[in-house]
Amino acid sequence: MMTTEIKAFWQNYINGEFVDGGAGRLDVDNPGTGEKLAEQALADARDVDTAVAAARACHESNVLFDMRPVERGRIVRKIGDYLLDHVHEIAPVLTLESGKPLWEARKEIEGAARYFEYYGNQAETLEGRSIPLGAGYFDFTTYEPYGVSGQIIPWNFPLEMTARGIAAALATANTCVVKTPEIDPLSLYYFCKAAEYAGLPPGALNILCGEGTVAGAALSSHSDVNQIVFTGSVPTGVAIASAAAKNVVPCVLELGGKSAAIVHDDADIDNFIKNVRMGIFFNAGQVCSAMSRAIVHQSVNDEVVERLVDVAQNLSVGPGIERTEFGPNMGAMVSEKQCDRAEKICAAAEREGAKAATGGRKMNQPGYFLEPTIMTSVTQDMEIANEEVFGPVISVINFIDDDEAIRLSNATSYGLVGGVFTRDLDRATKVAREMRAGQIFVNEWYGGGVETPFGGYGKSGYGREKGREALMNYVQTKNVAIKLSDR
Repeated sequence: MMTTEIKAFWQNYINGEFVDGGAGRLDVDNPGTGEKLAEQALADARDVDTAVAAARACHESNVLFDMRPVERGRIVRKIGDYLLDHVHEIAPVLTLESGKPLWEARKEIEGAARYFEYYGNQAETLEGRSIPLGAGYFDFTTYEPYGVSGQIIPWNFPLEMTARGIAAALATANTCVVKTPEIDPLSLYYFCKAAEYAGLPPGALNILCGEGTVAGAALSSHSDVNQIVFTGSVPTGVAIASAAAKNVVPCVLELGGKSAAIVHDDADIDNFIKNVRMGIFFNAGQVCSAMSRAIVHQSVNDEVVERLVDVAQNLSVGPGIERTEFGPNMGAMVSEKQCDRAEKICAAAEREGAKAATGGRKMNQPGYFLEPTIMTSVTQDMEIANEEVFGPVISVINFIDDDEAIRLSNATSYGLVGGVFTRDLDRATKVAREMRAGQIFVNEWYGGGVETPFGGYGKSGYGREKGREALMNYVQTKNVAIKLSDR
């Protein structure tokens, strides 16, 4: 078993300095064992005020905005370089605090670094335009940063989700105040070290851990915050958007999903099963865009279920620190609360008439583990078909014809991603056109990358992250109209 030394106490980072928290300390557990891992400084509302003031002062100094964009982009890219150079130091910390396998932690760090590479390269490409108004005018547009970006980070991918937001924000000359998740905040320490390594000015990036009802509420309602980015639950997203609206502050909200993969009778079943491994069991299913529903043509249902059960039953499940390489393995869920919730949803589904072809129960071992679960005989009126489980649970729903498959895929209030597995191009394009979701995968779950825009329809939120589209979240358009002399 691999072990790593974890320091006992981790601080917040405000205005270029590591500081304690006004609300004391928070215990951080190891989901793989259920034991205490370390303590984290816990911020209060006054700490948020201090961090926002530092970010505001840095923004108003114009230190980032006055740089040539290429220079600002180089700083952003260097943050990513630091993460890659320290991946073997960061990955064990992320694994121990989040429960995910070590190879998944390394993959997340590499993904985080990619955001800094991509947006660092985009910094000098954001250009305005001239608008012809006739001989008497010179009219043009420019893009300017909003100012202070408040970012509230989810616990399922703490490093990657932080990178996704701050890389685009910094590349466009905004300053950032980041509220980390309470469950796994430790690894975000390395962004602070990376910022110092890259030469980011003090106040440009502030990272603190605090409870959502205290620090999160203070940040989302703060009068000196100019833009909010949040990933998490619908109720919390509504509360954040409501608080921000009182200050007329725009938000980017990514609020999860109940995403469906349609498996047609002509699908390559081998390919579908290969995608299930990452689609629902990656990060123990704690992925907002997870393949949580399989809408399967009734003619191939038995084969698909049999093979899904085989995948689930052959996963090696245990502490992530012991699972160092990619393969048929899965780590812990992030907390006992999350594990209990997922188990309760499975039990409720069985009471409603669904069947656990395999799994559905917590595992009898230390830590927070749920058996990889395949639920069959699921109908769309059941809770499990509509509510986000956020665990290693896939629900199989049958359909008869193409129109029914699309209707079922669109039957929830979410609309984050969706997918279709078929050899028929016409059928695939019909699904892509009619499926109500922000991103559609055809014959590969998690297609695309940092370059492709990501965001939802319906209660999955609004705004787009990733891709060039994300840059527009962080800038305001200014128009300059110059009346020329008649000479």
